[in-house]
Order: sequence, then C-alpha cells, then structure tokens
Amino acid sequence: MAEPTRPRRGEPPPPPPTAPEAAVEPLPWLEELPPKKIVTELDRYIVGQDAAKKAVAIAVRNRWRRAQAPEDIRDEILPNNIIMIGPTGVGKTEIARRLARLAGAPFIKVEASKFTEVGYVGRDVESMVRELVDVSINMVREEREDEVYHVAEERAEERLLDLLLPPVPPPPPQPPAGERGAGSGSSEARPLFVVSSKGDVTSKPLEVDVETQERRRRTREKLRQQLRDHQLEERDVEVEVQQQSFPMLEMMQPPQGMEGTDVNWSEMLQEMMPKKKKRRTVHLHEARRILVDEELKKLVDMDDVVNEALDRVENHGIIFIDEIDKIAGERGTVGPDVSREGVQRDLLPIVEGSTVQTRYGYVRTDHVLFIAAGAFHISKPSDLIPELQGRFPIRVELGPLSEDDFVRIMTEPENALTKQYAALVAAEGATLEFTAEGVREIARVAGKANERMENIGARRLHTVLTALLEDVLFELPDYPTKRIVFDGPQVRERMTKILEDEDLRRYIL
Repeated sequence: MAEPTRPRRGEPPPPPPTAPEAAVEPLPWLEELPPKKIVTELDRYIVGQDAAKKAVAIAVRNRWRRAQAPEDIRDEILPNNIIMIGPTGVGKTEIARRLARLAGAPFIKVEASKFTEVGYVGRDVESMVRELVDVSINMVREEREDEVYHVAEERAEERLLDLLLPPVPPPPPQPPAGERGAGSGSSEARPLFVVSSKGDVTSKPLEVDVETQERRRRTREKLRQQLRDHQLEERDVEVEVQQQSFPMLEMMQPPQGMEGTDVNWSEMLQEMMPKKKKRRTVHLHEARRILVDEELKKLVDMDDVVNEALDRVENHGIIFIDEIDKIAGERGTVGPDVSREGVQRDLLPIVEGSTVQTRYGYVRTDHVLFIAAGAFHISKPSDLIPELQGRFPIRVELGPLSEDDFVRIMTEPENALTKQYAALVAAEGATLEFTAEGVREIARVAGKANERMENIGARRLHTVLTALLEDVLFELPDYPTKRIVFDGPQVRERMTKILEDEDLRRYIL
C-alpha cells in the first residue's frame, strides 16, 4: 500500500475519498482540518480540558483561513494569542506540544523566568525567535533529506563498491605518432597479436578488454549483493573525511544576550581556513553512514531549506511561553522583583510583532502564534502590564484533575502510562496488565497524594506507578511469572506501606 502523503502547504485540502480509497487518503495538514477534527486529534493524547482544546483549534484553523484570504488583507489578520491558566500537571504544555507535533509546525517551549531585562544577567528575549529558526531549519532539512535519502544511499553504495573494488587506473597518455621512437609506446597501446597453428596472425585487443570488464562487472555485482545482504558490515575500509572541529574556534562564542549578531565569527573563520581531510579506517557500516551524510549534504540545497524554514517560522511558528506568571507581580515594587516588569516590556515587541535578526536573516514575528501558560497561584493575569495583556486576547482556564480524569488518562490516550509500561515489560518477554479496579486504585492513591501534598496533577501518576512497579522492573529478568497482573488488592497492598508512613510518602510520592 502506498505511503500516505501530505499536500504542500497552501494547497486546498483534497476532497474526501470514496470508500475504496479511504485506506490511501492523503493526510492533510492540521491547519486544514476543521476545528472539530483538530480537537478529535488532540483527544487521542490528552484527556479533558475541552475549553483549551477548542481555543487552540480555532487559532490553528485561523492560520489556514488567513492563507486563503485576499492578499490585500492577509497581512492585517493577526493571530489570536492565548493564555492558559491552570495548576501544574493539567495538560497546558502537552496541548501546545502535541498541537505543534500534529501540525508539523516549528515549535519551541521557553521558560519566561529565564529571561531578564536588558542590563541584567540572563537571556535576551529575542533568543526565543532564534531558537525557533534553528528548530525550523532542522525540521525542513530533515524533510528534504528524507525526499532524497534513497538517492544518497545509491550514491554511497557506488562509492563503497569503489572502495572494495578500486577501479582500474586509466592508461597513461600516448605521445603523438610523430614523436614516438621505434621502442616507444606502452604495451597497452599496442595490439595483442595471436599466432594460430597455421601461422595466421590476428590481433584481439578488444576481446581481452571486454572479458576483463565483464569479470569486474560480475565481481562488482556480487559485492553489491553482499552489501545489501549486510554480509560485509565488519570489514574495514579506508575513507577520506573532512575535519569539522576547530577547538579554538568553538571557544569563540558570543556572550549571553548577544547571540543575535548577524556575523557568525566562528563559522566565517571556518570558511576561511583551509579544509583539512584525513583518512580513517572504519567498519563498513560506519563508512556507509559517513558517505550517506556526505551525499545528503550535496543533494540538499541549504539556500532552499533556509528560505522554506524562515517562511514556516513567520507563518506557522508556535512559541509556548511557560511560567509567565513568574514575571507577573505588583507594579512599582523594588528589590529582587525589579526585572519582572522589564522582562514584560522586552517581550511586548516580540509578541506584538517585530523584526528579529538571526544568523539566517531577518524574521518577522507578526504572525507567530504565542501561547502563554502559568499557574497564577500568587499573581493573576491582570498583574501583567496592560500592553502585554492586550497581546493575549484569548484566556482559557484549565481545571484541576479528578480521580475520574486520572482513570481516563491511564486508559484512553494512545500514549497512556499503562501502555508505556506494558511496552517496557514486553521487551523482557513478559506481559503487564492492569484491571479496571487496579487502575481505579492507582487513581485514588494519586488523588489522595495530591490532596495531602503539593498538587502536581497528572505527573503524580508517574510517581505512583514508579513506586508500584519498582520491584517488578528490578526483578523482571528473573521474575517467576511472565504474566503480571495488578488488581485492586495488589495495588492497595503495595501502596499501603508508603501511604501510612508520612515521611516515606513525602519523599517517594
């Protein structure tokens, strides 16, 4: 069956296929799906939080709608940036990350607390845009490499065959006929004379040459088949590689806060210095990787990659700013909080739309989608400066998770924790199962731990399952049974000791 392919960005989505063609339906970009289907895609991995899913689905779909708008108004349509408000562990980061992964859009998550006002020690807020460009460059380059990977493999295979069976060197050039003496000329230039038993003399230079070439061809094809059957993986071959590392140049990095200089001095000096090559003896499988990488660099046009990557950043990029509540506070305070309002004012032009200088060129942030998130336990969104509040017009609140939500989180998503642990156990040839009562008991323990201690939401399930399965995972290679089932009584028995010991509960859960 043919591999499903996606249409290129900007193309209208394909018409719905008929029933016989449903198996080969092209996968549309997430932006081209209706909002309801975007929410359905998110439901495969994230439980609950319908209001947040609805908000991001509308924001993503609006990008496709903007691309269809007339050119004279397209630049005027700005994205609806979103603030997600909710305690930790309820799915704020996962919604944004999963959305970007499904959309195939450049995505980066940054912590607002690591940025500081200009003049203080910390990161420059513009570095988030530069990091987004780097992510986009890598994404587009990988896509281009996937498109030509089979060509690179074929070229690398031919080079490997040349290493295993070196070609015959060409004969030396012959001097002009008038300059040749009686004894001049090599044996290759002379015809081969064969005398028969009857005394007939014939010359057969072509027959010998054809026979040699045919023998080499057969040998080369045998080697090719052995290569494809991986029979020569441990054979040593000598390859010529270009030295990439210049330790002194790698130390010449710009200081923090000055990463945006248009001139990358280390790269410029590397281009100026002579390219050094050295010969290495490596196993054939390592040589194949080296040669494929070299061929991919030749086949992929980096100028085209950069142009496509910058376009994706400007029109499809997503920046998720976490812990934005850490830079919110009462205005006018002094002391340790002096830089909070300064960070907000530095963020304002980036979110509002400005041109950022990167090593690959200038990038406009007017149509980058910004999603901010924070618990806002101490502060509230209204504590942000009014100008920044206005740049995040959509606000959605994510509710805390209940025991029923924990049960759904462990059973419904495709990447549920119970399924992850079952896959880990399957690597040892065993099976791991949780009964409905066992899952309910794990959810009860996680909910109880969140009530007694800090509420860390669904992340508490990680700690509970780790404590529950610790002995099993440790003894699994020699475990007496290969079918492990956890029901309600077993979960209670294993977790009672931890729950009853306050000190143990505090440090383990």
